[in-house]
Amino acid sequence: MSNGSPRTPADPAPAALSAALPIEAGFNEELYLRLNPDVLVAVAGGSFRSGREHFERFGRAEGRPVALPAHVVPDRVMVTAEAGRIAEKPRAPGANVDHIKISPSGGIYVAGWVNDTQDQLVSVDLYFSGWSISFSAANLARVRRPDAEEAVGLLSPHHCGYWGFLYAARRLPANVCNAVVRLKSGVEMPSVVMVEGVEDDDLRSVALCGLSQAAYTGNHYFAAVQSIDAAIGTQLLAFNQMLTRRAANAPYVEYFGCANASYKASIIVCLFGKTEYMYVQQAMFARQAGIGDYEFIYVCNSPDTAEALLREARLSGLMYGLDVTIILLNANAGFAAANNLAAKHARSGRLVFVNPDVFPRDADWAAKHSAIVAGQPAEQTALFGAPLFYDDSSLMHGGMYFELDTAPSFTQGQHQETAILRVEHYGKGAPPDTVEYLRPRPVPAVTGAFISTAREWFETLGGFTEDYIFGHYEDADLSLKSLKAGRPAWLHDATLWHLEGKGSHRQPQHEGGSIVNRWLFTKLWKGLVEAEVLGPAPLHPAFGVSK
Repeated sequence: MSNGSPRTPADPAPAALSAALPIEAGFNEELYLRLNPDVLVAVAGGSFRSGREHFERFGRAEGRPVALPAHVVPDRVMVTAEAGRIAEKPRAPGANVDHIKISPSGGIYVAGWVNDTQDQLVSVDLYFSGWSISFSAANLARVRRPDAEEAVGLLSPHHCGYWGFLYAARRLPANVCNAVVRLKSGVEMPSVVMVEGVEDDDLRSVALCGLSQAAYTGNHYFAAVQSIDAAIGTQLLAFNQMLTRRAANAPYVEYFGCANASYKASIIVCLFGKTEYMYVQQAMFARQAGIGDYEFIYVCNSPDTAEALLREARLSGLMYGLDVTIILLNANAGFAAANNLAAKHARSGRLVFVNPDVFPRDADWAAKHSAIVAGQPAEQTALFGAPLFYDDSSLMHGGMYFELDTAPSFTQGQHQETAILRVEHYGKGAPPDTVEYLRPRPVPAVTGAFISTAREWFETLGGFTEDYIFGHYEDADLSLKSLKAGRPAWLHDATLWHLEGKGSHRQPQHEGGSIVNRWLFTKLWKGLVEAEVLGPAPLHPAFGVSK
């Protein structure tokens, strides 16, 4: 270069080309850096990831030497390149692999961008020492990258960005990767990328945060669902199942209270991030007549709160005298696995799953619940919910039903139509005395904020489905499993308060998990719902009573 120092990636680049020419055969990285010491310094300083990257972007156009002269004469200056002897201009790259992250259990995450407006991405191939993997374009999520759009001079939004995830289920040693972005025309764009090792839980968060926070053209939610439909969704589920099993393995269990041999019911509460609601919940339930016939089981998905939770449990035991079991997990196992584990520790034939921000609304709630279980037919109490109210006394939940959302999109110029199921609440926001939504009746689904179920029936259904990530849609899934097995969920008059969303900390990875869960729920139940359980007045014979 004219100033004697290599250009850095931050320098202004000329108009981009969508493809790169193949690198010269026999390119020698070590020799190139030896013959171009300024490039060696730039690579060492982080301006470039390799001499090969510099050569592709600038070195070829500058006439940089890539080989030793044919005849070396001792004690004489040998000119190996002359400035400006090659007319080709330096090119902005047509693609880049920004990140490669690998976890100890074999999770692989790749992210980058490619300008494929004039050519078609075929694959992103990663070569490591002893193994390799190819991410096909069809199985990569495509997202917007405004920074890449600006860098290559695109005049309209385009899904330049990509990311992929795969679970190999084995340890994969890696510290450096030769990454090759391949286009349909045959062009290959190579780069050397340093691999980042991350913990399994952190890699799951990276993928889920990327899913929820990415930019898209068109409808964000539908585009996010489409992006994982081909392969990523299945891979994330498999990876999460491994993490769930690990988190629920060897829990710590401690009992507070009398620990009777049996109870009328077991109230099970799954905690995440907040422990203070346990103390409040104990205070509210302790005032109930007949609550001594109930035990409480708190299962904690946040190991960092373990000390505080045990302290609160001891204080609650002294203050309110309720029988409490605390189950501590070593990581976040999610709503389904945590509740299933707690159910195994129950000492009653009735399981009552309650959110930490749910409290009895009636002074005789415990007696009402026991009377419903004892006095109603078994098919009406196998699995039931109750009306839940906001703190302003308006109705939050009077049973749930399903709608199907459909939207077209034109991702990468291809027309796609995505349909995903949505859960709605009967009477959400209605006045507290709206009898239509409060009366006992069968409903398509009930919320996991409160579910009362016969233990035997719960076990027959296989409990909550543990394929879902963190939480969301497990309650609707359980309700549809019960309906399919011959007993629809019911709604009964045992009203409670629900401070919706106050019982845990919501983070970006949880939003990503919800996207995966809605996609999974649609995959599992779209056929049944479309045929018989769609809308507020479904056609299934179990719901013959008018809503």
